[in-house]
Amino acid sequence: MQSTTEPAPLSRAAERMRIHRQRRKSGLRCLTIELRETEIDSLTRKGLLRPEARHETKVVVEALYAHLDRTLG
Repeated sequence: MQSTTEPAPLSRAAERMRIHRQRRKSGLRCLTIELRETEIDSLTRKGLLRPEARHETKVVVEALYAHLDRTLG
């Protein structure tokens, strides 16, 4: 007879640690930053961010990544 037991689900803390280790292995760091409105304006002027999307966090983050890729990559 085969055992059908599944591994216990990870706790939230264990899942966060797994993701942290995965990022580190990929050479990534997770940081929290604050942007000034003028910096968001600059992303818009550079064409990296649509003016109507300036309050959408995910879109602002993607624009910032694009800026970093252009300037640091």
